[in-house]
Amino acid sequence: MQEKLDYMDDSLSFEDRARDLVSRMTVKEKASQLIHKACAVPRLGIPTYNWWNESLHGVARAGVSTMFPQAIGMAATFDEELIHQVADIISTEGRAKYHEFARKNDRGIYKGLTFWAPNINIFRDPRWGRGHETYGEDPYLSGKLGVAYIKGLQGDDPKYMKAAACAKHYAVHSGPEEERHSFDAIVNKKDLYETYLPAFRDSVKEAGVESVMGAYNRVNGEPCCGSETLLEQILREEWDFKGHVVSDCWAVVDFHESHGVTRSKVESAALALNNGCDLNCGSMYKYLVQAFEEGLVKEEALDKAVTRLMMTRFKLGMFDDPEKVPYTKIPYEMNNCPEHKEAALEVSKKSMVLLKNENNFLPLDKEKIHNIAVIGPNADSRAALTGNYEGTASEYVTVLEGIREALKDEVRVYYAEGCELYNKKKSSLDDPKDRFIEAVSAAERADAVILCLGLDATIEGEEMHESNAFGSGDKSDLNLPGLQQELLETIYSTGKPVILVHLSGSAIALNWADEHLPAIVQGWYPGAQGGRAVASLLFGEYSPSGKLPVTFYRSTEELPDFRDYSMKNRTYRYMEQDALYPFGYGLSYTTFTYEKTGSSSSAISAGESITLKAKVKNSGKRTSEEVVQMYVKDTEASLDIPKWQLKGVEKISLEAGGEKEVSFTVSPRDMALIDENGKCIVEPGKYKVFIGGSQPDQRSLELTGTDIIEFEFEVIGNRLEVEY
Repeated sequence: MQEKLDYMDDSLSFEDRARDLVSRMTVKEKASQLIHKACAVPRLGIPTYNWWNESLHGVARAGVSTMFPQAIGMAATFDEELIHQVADIISTEGRAKYHEFARKNDRGIYKGLTFWAPNINIFRDPRWGRGHETYGEDPYLSGKLGVAYIKGLQGDDPKYMKAAACAKHYAVHSGPEEERHSFDAIVNKKDLYETYLPAFRDSVKEAGVESVMGAYNRVNGEPCCGSETLLEQILREEWDFKGHVVSDCWAVVDFHESHGVTRSKVESAALALNNGCDLNCGSMYKYLVQAFEEGLVKEEALDKAVTRLMMTRFKLGMFDDPEKVPYTKIPYEMNNCPEHKEAALEVSKKSMVLLKNENNFLPLDKEKIHNIAVIGPNADSRAALTGNYEGTASEYVTVLEGIREALKDEVRVYYAEGCELYNKKKSSLDDPKDRFIEAVSAAERADAVILCLGLDATIEGEEMHESNAFGSGDKSDLNLPGLQQELLETIYSTGKPVILVHLSGSAIALNWADEHLPAIVQGWYPGAQGGRAVASLLFGEYSPSGKLPVTFYRSTEELPDFRDYSMKNRTYRYMEQDALYPFGYGLSYTTFTYEKTGSSSSAISAGESITLKAKVKNSGKRTSEEVVQMYVKDTEASLDIPKWQLKGVEKISLEAGGEKEVSFTVSPRDMALIDENGKCIVEPGKYKVFIGGSQPDQRSLELTGTDIIEFEFEVIGNRLEVEY
């Protein structure tokens, strides 16, 4: 009978079991566990495990799964509960697939339970190609949605994790993509702690995220995946992070090849491990045995890293009787089930942002339409549904297909591609604008035109993504690519009413469209069910409620240099000019009014909280959701601070004529400014709080026609440092 060793005893703590297991390994066996494709150790009952798995908006790269809207689209819902539900579905499908694969001894890449999501980088510049993987430009919103995703993914069982989430890419990472392997992001402590770190802090302190992934770039000279400042001082000492750190893929090789901070593979591996990077996505950690033999790393450093990784595997129940791990009972049939597909459709609907609706042009009345034209390179494009880091859907519904399905055979639907997404012609033999005449002919025969323009992940995305064919993933400007702007103006010149459905993962300067078209919808990359969601919005089956998680600028000229990581004149918090469409903005098919109903005080001591209440009424004729937003402003700050900051969100649903009181508590942390040393300070003085359906800026008020209510209070006492 085999002796029951401590690491096999499920009555012991995971930490005790992990330490015992690691104590039985040789140095070579330990090193073999620190690469993303971890080797089996048969004598200890450790099977091979591949740590690399993706789940940005659904289980990715592992066959069929439910595909939700891309992360930036989910951010537009401003809905923590919804994001939690999405992540719960993703981990359910991840578990279902993992156990089915493991039963058949398939333990390959993308088949595990350690998901490298969410991406909580700040989308500070609309030119960045990977911004659509994030939750937008605001630290508060990114943090709240990141926490919701992590909690939903990791589950709520008191002992076992459902799946392991990973907050990435830590830190100060948002382009340029083509320089990411050598780029040094220079950032002062104020911007670091005010903008770039809060979402990561929330992931650690509030969500208990199991893993953090380091970024490719350097920050103030230190490579992120080997940064003592980021990994040891901030992450582990300041925030008391207990999980494991993984490098971005092949980031450690950049230490010597691109950053020039080490001279060899062995030195790079040693630097990363010694400064707190536990797991190497890549192959550099195969040099750790040599580093150990040369005295560059100690066995204690190997033990620490392997113990952290084994802790994760124990938490996931990988070494325990499946009957004792609740998530092993999730059947394979839960993957991509009808309920999950329906949930994806609902999320897609809630992600849509109505940017313009002149004279209530939308929704369209099906009874009054006899012919409709659906035109544009994104009209029948699956790529425009998916974004990147995507899985495989069992069904894709493009905008064209969604409209056909909604109209059945009662309305003639004309379709024309019009132009390519970014190429000037489809093939070398074609003439430029070869498809324009067909598009014009379709438009001329229609009562209304649905023009589908924008981008897809083949032209905005990751620097090394195999499908990327455009500018290393980043945009050089904010214009519609290729012939799209000319197609837009040509179709408009037919005199037919044109509705722009803009599918993209980032902001484009839609100035001309805003000036000329009656209606504009921002659809993001809406997931596999996206076409149904767009059609439902156009024909009024629901009222849109999405809000912009990013600013839509008017031109590239307004933006600072892409390589400048200062927040000066960036995002709604610091921008100096009016936006085309501001952060937090989005129209509805109904109207809402706001009324002040109470404040707990007009003056408080530093360190106290204040509660503010408002009544929201649906003053229109349609049931709809509303994103109630609270912004806080220190009006007498001693430092340069954001003009106001989002510090509260509540998603409510009201029937026509219905009303609800909402309550927000403003904490000392919400009032605090970040000083030049990165400290969190509440200053005495006067504060303003704005509550409404948008920011309190003039442009939002002009676009929505809805007033924002304003509260004032005073903080009395001395300057006070509060917990970050």
